[in-house]
Amino acid sequence: MTLLHANASEGIVGFLDEVLWHGFLDTLKLIPFLFLTYLLMEFIEHKASGKTLGFIKKSGPLGPLPGALVGAVPQCGFSAAAANLYTGRVITVGTLVAVFLSTSDEMLPILITGGFPATDILTILAYKIVVAIAVGFAIDGILRLLGKKDEEINIDELCDADDCHCERGILHSAIHHTMTTSLFILLVTIIINAAVFFIGEDALASVMRNTPVLSHAIAAVFGLIPNCAASVILASLASEGIITAGTMMAGLFSGSGVGILILFRVNKNLKQNLTITALLVAVGFVFGLLADFVPFLATLL
Repeated sequence: MTLLHANASEGIVGFLDEVLWHGFLDTLKLIPFLFLTYLLMEFIEHKASGKTLGFIKKSGPLGPLPGALVGAVPQCGFSAAAANLYTGRVITVGTLVAVFLSTSDEMLPILITGGFPATDILTILAYKIVVAIAVGFAIDGILRLLGKKDEEINIDELCDADDCHCERGILHSAIHHTMTTSLFILLVTIIINAAVFFIGEDALASVMRNTPVLSHAIAAVFGLIPNCAASVILASLASEGIITAGTMMAGLFSGSGVGILILFRVNKNLKQNLTITALLVAVGFVFGLLADFVPFLATLL
């Protein structure tokens, strides 16, 4: 009985630590980014002149370049910010996708501590950035050729949908949006952490290891998990030699941290959200395969 009680106690402590505590910490780290993003959106809507807003929108076609560079910073706060800015149509869909594709969340610290050579890490980052820029520009270019434009959305519409009482001021509205979104992220993150906790990282590693080529598709879907678990697991498995660099890349391309979660939370166009999600998976699968099977890329990665 003592052993059973000890195992049960360890299981409870592990659950509280890995599921609840880590979920709380993951959410807490995002709050500053969410708050600053909502504050910026409220400022644009209520304080910035028409010329300023017009300049931001006109610079949209160049957005994928800085978007990919910013997204490469090792955290997922920028992907969350990008999702909010796209919902307000401040940035283009190409810029949003570029940020999502270049986002690596916890990949960088895991690879560094896992003993990856600095040149390999820089190559991986460069590959992600180049693909993100190319895909982002391609999306915006194709949409312009087709004559399709995102519908104009007034940021006030987002406030009305979220019942944030924007008339009370920019600060109040930004705090309201931040709190409601953070609670949503916390709930989903706890659910995801619980699933990973009960399934086990070893079981996930076994599936990835025993299904060559198919593992790229699995990784691309797995990367959609909207918290740092996906990037941590993929980077750890690659560091241990359990999966290839290309398989890791497949998941890291599709993984955007909580960005995809924020997109579904704030953007009411479900068709757009699903299309963007499918595009992330497709890009991850294709360029993950290329990383392993194109001789030039395979030698680099």
